[in-house]
Amino acid sequence: MLDAKLIRANPDRIKEQLHKRNTSIAIDSFITMDEERRLIIGKVEELKKFRNTASQEVGSRKKAGENPAELMNEIRLTGEEIKGYDERLKTVEKDIEAFLLSLPNLPHESVPTGNNEADNIEIRKWGEPQEFSFEPLAHWDLGANLDILDFPRAAKLSGARFTVYKGWGARLERAVINFYLDIHTQQHGYKEILPPFMVTGSCMLGTGQLPKFAEDMFKLEDHDLYMVPTAEVPLTNLYREEILDAEQLPIYLTAYTPCFRAEAGSHGRDTRGIIRQHQFNKVELVKLTKPEDSYDELEKLTRDAEKVMQLLGLPYRVVLLCTGDMGFSAAKTYDIEVWMPSYKDYKEISSCSNCEDFQARRADIKYRPAPKEKVQYIHTLNGSGVAVGRTVAAIMENYQQADGTISIPKVLQPYMGGATEIPASSQF
Repeated sequence: MLDAKLIRANPDRIKEQLHKRNTSIAIDSFITMDEERRLIIGKVEELKKFRNTASQEVGSRKKAGENPAELMNEIRLTGEEIKGYDERLKTVEKDIEAFLLSLPNLPHESVPTGNNEADNIEIRKWGEPQEFSFEPLAHWDLGANLDILDFPRAAKLSGARFTVYKGWGARLERAVINFYLDIHTQQHGYKEILPPFMVTGSCMLGTGQLPKFAEDMFKLEDHDLYMVPTAEVPLTNLYREEILDAEQLPIYLTAYTPCFRAEAGSHGRDTRGIIRQHQFNKVELVKLTKPEDSYDELEKLTRDAEKVMQLLGLPYRVVLLCTGDMGFSAAKTYDIEVWMPSYKDYKEISSCSNCEDFQARRADIKYRPAPKEKVQYIHTLNGSGVAVGRTVAAIMENYQQADGTISIPKVLQPYMGGATEIPASSQF
């Protein structure tokens, strides 16, 4: 959530920054509501001051033997007027809060201005796409041929955009999860968390999923609980409504969770395979930092996500997202995109973002720089470390062999019982 004081002091700058994000929200309406709010507060203070003074006068008149009935009636009418203003103030403040919650974060000055992914900037590449001596298959065909991905039975169980992993496929998914968690906890310094897979609406509001993206979420009927769309939500909200000590920062957290997304508005995109699913697995990275450290921490977080891709030997590139392609809560985002032979292109496998104090304001997470100093909002960062299903798809396509089998990356072999390939027969 943006700082109301910042909008009040710099409305033209806010308009300009939101325009870069292809957002045309009427900032003038906020200024009008904010002015009304302050006028009401000022009027109520005047009325309360009169009521207090008049109440003292009533006492004085009674002591003097005078009749204070007329003044007492004025006090009563003043009380009713105050009540009316209080009711209006509640409405205006509710409208202001709804307005502020609808605003996306402002882009950092280093973010390029653009409309969509075509305007993103490639920062670097790692690895070279393999030249196959045969016509490579897409992972959905490989999965069916090896009987390790079963889309028809998943549809029978749950409908479209679900997958049943079988045999070596299930084991590969589990191996990737464990590998990612081991690297991030043992080499990169993250603390592993196993959070609930359901969170309250307050948590979803805190990280920016609600209220704007309610249609993308799976909500439990008759409960204030949502299935997590990403572990970013429970990890960030671990510290909701808390004041941290400066010595606690930075905090590095990682978690495996299944993720649940309705994928509203994505009809026709990546409908085949396991690239875009209603349920998928992901290992998430979250950082809570001091404001002055957050952009250095973003670079480190992105490198942490890149490292697991390098260890797996998967070619990828890093792109800096433009203003029109960033997520709602982000001030700056790097996407890591893995090479997918079936697409003959790179596909997103991780998104690493600095949200600055945007989420911290919504979730009320602060820290005290020093014992007697005023508390400040922290900065929050998050990134996929990385998406597990997309990793499995990338391994299948990049490590496929001419005989239809799949070679297993060396770093995953200890997690696969020492196996070096997924054989034509999926039994193990």
